[in-house]
Amino acid sequence: MTGTVIEFYDFFIYGTAAALVFNKVFFPELGAAAGTALALATFGVAFVARPFGSVLFGHFGDKLGRKRTLVTTLLLMGLSTLAIGLLPTTGTIGILAPILLVILRILQGLAVGGEWAGATLLTAENSPGKTRGRYALFPQLGPSLAFALASATFLTTALTMSNEAFLAWGWRVPFIASVLLVAVGLYVRLAITETAAFRSRDKNVSTRMPVAEVLTTHPRRVLLAAGSTMAVFAFFYIGVTYLTSYGTQNLGLPRTTVLAMGIIGGLVFAGTTIAGAILSDRVGRRKMIIIGNSLSVVAGIIAFPILDIATAWSFGLGLAVVLGVVGIAYGPQGAQLPELFPTHYRYTGAGMAYNLAGVLGGGVVPLIATALVASLGSSLAIGILLAGLSLVSLLCTLALPDTDAASIETTSPAAATA
Repeated sequence: MTGTVIEFYDFFIYGTAAALVFNKVFFPELGAAAGTALALATFGVAFVARPFGSVLFGHFGDKLGRKRTLVTTLLLMGLSTLAIGLLPTTGTIGILAPILLVILRILQGLAVGGEWAGATLLTAENSPGKTRGRYALFPQLGPSLAFALASATFLTTALTMSNEAFLAWGWRVPFIASVLLVAVGLYVRLAITETAAFRSRDKNVSTRMPVAEVLTTHPRRVLLAAGSTMAVFAFFYIGVTYLTSYGTQNLGLPRTTVLAMGIIGGLVFAGTTIAGAILSDRVGRRKMIIIGNSLSVVAGIIAFPILDIATAWSFGLGLAVVLGVVGIAYGPQGAQLPELFPTHYRYTGAGMAYNLAGVLGGGVVPLIATALVASLGSSLAIGILLAGLSLVSLLCTLALPDTDAASIETTSPAAATA
């Protein structure tokens, strides 16, 4: 959990900065709306890189082990984040600044693409089967706690310096300070042991190219798992990136208010993640994800009318609805996605499904949301979009097989093709 919080903290402070300040320091000539859209586009670039990261690090995670691969992803993320914090602005080095920003964002995307599957397997493959949902929830807490931490960091800078100072140098502080968190995460990851499932895997069924075997044996399962997870990403990244700029620019709320409500939203997401994961041990992973995706249909419709009341508390309630509904389905997926694939290409298979969902739901939807509001002048269209994506995720979940406590121990390559 510690390592995953740090990875996603580094990933999310970019999103917060893109919504609040990157349009001014890297795209100053475009104006507020176009600058914000392009800043969010650089945020979305990482989602294109994430599936490639899942393939790259999944290969080494399945061949060399989960632990060594996770140390590499942490270092790549930490160094890329530090470099963003030290990057000169467009006013200093011209067009080279946004180009370097995109390159560093791609490196962040590669790192986080390999992060989730490895961190989840560390818990899922070491946990007792009947309580795997409870154990696997800890890396699932990474995004929610990281978003709360990122919001708190930016809130602290906003409360302790002027807006001019924040634009000049204050936005760099969260990026540079993340080096301290990376040091802690590196210490933890060097101290952990390799998973029991990886150490006891059948060497006779190992494969030279895990990605090739995943794509030839069950592409349908990867696609359905990605579709099942797509609504989770859509709601989450609307909440952590788009609503940050929507609250300040469209609703006219103070930046400090939006950031403070972000902390509350992150904690609500953490609470529903815990509940969804624990209940999945009792009622089943698939059933909890069906419940979560069904509730997301309703949440998509009601969230923006609440947000558009445009008070501090209505914004907080709307954000809690958007992020809170995510955890119900997201919590069980820490156990469910690893249970869908056999050990010798589990890192690759689970990571590909998860990060493909990230492209479809997290990378594209915030950009569409910006365009919808700009062209239609109404935020209700975003809610309808979210509800529609939730219906797709619900149908994909219904088409997936159920998994159970024994899946990781008993799934064979032959059985997994079912």
